[in-house]
Amino acid sequence: ANSRTPATAAMGIDIVHKHKKLHKRTSPASEDPYIRLLVKLYRFLARRTDAKFNQVVLKRLYMARSKRAPLSLSRLVRHMGPHPDKMAVVVGTITDDVRLLKVPKLKVCALRLTEGARARILKAGGEIITFDQLALRSPEGQNTVLLQGPRKARECFKHMGAAPGTPGAHTKPLVRAKGRKFEK
Repeated sequence: ANSRTPATAAMGIDIVHKHKKLHKRTSPASEDPYIRLLVKLYRFLARRTDAKFNQVVLKRLYMARSKRAPLSLSRLVRHMGPHPDKMAVVVGTITDDVRLLKVPKLKVCALRLTEGARARILKAGGEIITFDQLALRSPEGQNTVLLQGPRKARECFKHMGAAPGTPGAHTKPLVRAKGRKFEK
């Protein structure tokens, strides 16, 4: 009788780490002192409170600017419709939208607002606060709605996907020029 046990019985599984990519930001790449101060504040709040809100805000403060897509005023109004008494929180920019005719009274906290958006919100009797004021007012994100702009709205995403010309693909081809000799 063979008394030897199979080699796999006692050993663990050898995991290949060659292609594993577990990199995520632990600090912002931006050298903006105001963002760095907000990171200090929300790093403290994320550590000392159990609220998921603070962890999400901290993660978004780390993000590159291309990931912090701008949110238009019309989209903000649409999302805040069911929550008239809550505060909208946007870790990014809020931009004006001329297609929106009437702006309701809004309570907003954002990193930046364009001049037009700021003027229209204040004219409607709304309120705009900064993230340090928000941390004092609702340190666990109480009565807030956390929103973000459409990340995939950038023009570059139109070129991503299945190869242009393949059946069912609606991917935009990268064309050098618009002319008779070039791909349509």
